[in-house]
Amino acid sequence: SLTCHPLCHPQLEGLCSFLQLSSCPEPFLVRFCSSLLALTPELSYTSAAILAQQLFLRRVLSLTQPPSRLLMAALTSFCSKYSHPLCRVLLAALLQEPGEGAEQTKLMCELVEECLEPHSVQLVLSQVLEVPLSEKLLPVLQAVLGRQVRAHLEVLPPELLDLLVLTLCQQAPAFATSLGFARLVTAVLTVYQSQVS
Repeated sequence: SLTCHPLCHPQLEGLCSFLQLSSCPEPFLVRFCSSLLALTPELSYTSAAILAQQLFLRRVLSLTQPPSRLLMAALTSFCSKYSHPLCRVLLAALLQEPGEGAEQTKLMCELVEECLEPHSVQLVLSQVLEVPLSEKLLPVLQAVLGRQVRAHLEVLPPELLDLLVLTLCQQAPAFATSLGFARLVTAVLTVYQSQVS
């Protein structure tokens, strides 16, 4: 019905609630995400964001140990077609989450390193740079840089690189004793040495 009769957003949210997608068993979650890939036409951005929220948000925010193989399979499947809305939903929640959020941070790093499309990786960078930098976000920035290098995408849009460098300069005093921050600065200077003066 998602294909033949596109649902308006309240209807889609109602359907998600009716199907209890936020708490469905993980084997069903994997099958459901796989079936989404076959939809034609593809889901709209807003519909994909609603599904990302319903399918993954509660599960990701409640992680206290590494995600299961099935949850990662579902995330990877969803990412293969809808990485931008997934990134928007999960990262926005991660950035608002108080405390360390160690498992959530590791998951975001894994998504950046293995699953997200290149334009979504740049979205991650821009979203992280919109909030005050914290120790838990340093690994995410490091993952972004690593992905850029592995994908041979060392060139960032000038405005994004300027914002990254400015943020690092402004935050340096607060991270004077942080080994993670020192590694991040070194990585930026190494990867973007031709663009950073």
